[in-house]
Amino acid sequence: MAINEKVETQHMELIKKSAPNPSWLDKLFHLTERKTDVKTEILAGITTFVTMSYIIFVNPTILADAGIPKEAAIAATIFATVFATLLFALWANMPIAVAPGMGLNAFFTYTVVLGEGLTWQTGLGAVFISGVVFFILTITGLRKKIIEGIPAILKSAISVGIGLFIAFIGFKQAGIIVSNKENLVALGQLTKPGPLLALLGFIAVTVLTARKIKGAALISILLVSIAGMVLGIVEAPKSISSVVSFSMPSISETFLQMDIKSALHYGLFSIIFSFTLVELFDNLGSMIGLSKKAGLMDEKGKIKGLDKALMADSLATVASAAMGSTAMNAYVENAAGIAEGGKTGLKALVVAMLFLVSILFTPLISIIPAFATAPILIMVGALMLTEIKNIPLDEITDAVPAFCTIILMPLTFSIGEGLALGFLSYTFVKLLAGRAKEIHWIMYIISAAFIINFVWAA
Repeated sequence: MAINEKVETQHMELIKKSAPNPSWLDKLFHLTERKTDVKTEILAGITTFVTMSYIIFVNPTILADAGIPKEAAIAATIFATVFATLLFALWANMPIAVAPGMGLNAFFTYTVVLGEGLTWQTGLGAVFISGVVFFILTITGLRKKIIEGIPAILKSAISVGIGLFIAFIGFKQAGIIVSNKENLVALGQLTKPGPLLALLGFIAVTVLTARKIKGAALISILLVSIAGMVLGIVEAPKSISSVVSFSMPSISETFLQMDIKSALHYGLFSIIFSFTLVELFDNLGSMIGLSKKAGLMDEKGKIKGLDKALMADSLATVASAAMGSTAMNAYVENAAGIAEGGKTGLKALVVAMLFLVSILFTPLISIIPAFATAPILIMVGALMLTEIKNIPLDEITDAVPAFCTIILMPLTFSIGEGLALGFLSYTFVKLLAGRAKEIHWIMYIISAAFIINFVWAA
């Protein structure tokens, strides 16, 4: 017996002796096969929940800006997260929790609803359609062709651009930057309590993250909120019922309120297309990275259950729109739980159950101020900047399109328009520079579609 095989066998025996897995759990989640146990999966699930629970505070705040009633937005965020994560846990058996995507929620509110002057119901209609499109692309295999056809530099640029857009929104919500007639934007009054606390919150979440403290984002939100209460700029809870409620929050104001007819009537092709593209890249990239980290990728690069996971994600987006929230994403914060040993859907099941329990704290979530959640938007934006290292900046025909994609998202205050102009610049620059061989045929189709959309919208 080879040394590696011997060590692996001993490790398997140790798992069986130290933490025997109940047969039904082992059969459902393949715990022994994946060299893990119930205790490890539960701890990994708790770790993941703590690191990504900030979405309960942040997503409803962003959706409320679009006009969605905040209580319904909180309920929709939690229910959509639970539904999606249960699909990943029980159907795909993946150690991945899914929630409304950062960037996609900002795109929904600030580009689709506020930017286009549409109702949030019409915006949800666009989200619903994008989920259906994503599902069709997945089951037909077209998803793979689209992903293969879009150059890696644009995929990285999209991530960086969305990061800058999210950070810009965070700075704006915090009052750190404000509107200015002469320069468009200017520095806000940092001595005011809101902007000052937001800055302190950003420092706190950065330091806590650097020190690898679990739940850094959640801790920062709570610290800033408490500080706001002490200073009297946030209303402090007056009773236990102001923090905990045993009544189920209602999604009646948002459930099945998506207006699909209006979304089609307005011809929101670029919006639906942008939703679909970002879902494709974000989810596939996250799932591949997380699966590899969990040891679920074989030597040929194949991930068991990935197709199910992608289908589950598209179904989750459809369900999320029906509930009143935005497109779903696999969160990179899952890496914290995977680092704790999580390798199966049992980890995701634990996360889903904890999100369900968080419904009890909806009164507390409702009073969290925007300047407490804004630092998390800025931090997420900063972390998304790391993708810039994958862009060859010394090659001008790559650097310029990437630059256009990145800079135009925050400057146009639109992920969709930044995406469109980035794709068009790539196609035209490569073509006119005599490098047509580097352009995949799918890029011509996408570019033509964006041009038609611009002409149609003119």
